[in-house]
Amino acid sequence: MKNIKIRIIGSCGSGKSYLGKEISKMFGIPYYELDNMIWDRTIENLRFPEAIRDVEFNRIVNSESWIIEGVQYKWTNESFIKADFIYILNPNVYIRDYRIIRRFIKSRIGIEQWNYKQSFKNLIKMLIKWNHGYNQKEVLDITNEYTYKRLEMKTSRDVINHIQDNLKVIQDGNGIT
Repeated sequence: MKNIKIRIIGSCGSGKSYLGKEISKMFGIPYYELDNMIWDRTIENLRFPEAIRDVEFNRIVNSESWIIEGVQYKWTNESFIKADFIYILNPNVYIRDYRIIRRFIKSRIGIEQWNYKQSFKNLIKMLIKWNHGYNQKEVLDITNEYTYKRLEMKTSRDVINHIQDNLKVIQDGNGIT
């Protein structure tokens, strides 16, 4: 596949990580989580300094091909500028609640590996602040100048179908349809 840059954004539990991994597997595009640029996974609750985060982010956005996913948008504008496609995932809030709770349970009982140890306090924060308090309007405002390459989708399947339907256009580099 031609070099392609895909930015996936959405609230907690929207399916960003799942979608990023699936597209990466299907098309061989390198996949990156913004959370892993923020959090030092060797020590619990330790953030990288912003300078380190920014160096890593800039290295990735300046590479030939990538999928970057994350809820963050205030310091990631360069990814919107350079992306060929911006997918905003926006499933129903209750579907997101279910996914957040399911992920919490699976990670706590050891069925699913996660990047960090989730606490009950963190679960409540994810549900209330990061899911129900997610500011979709602000994301739309920030990406408003990129409407020609921005798509709002309800499901990961919608995004994958869009990519598959536009594969020829993507490979030829002729833009979004």
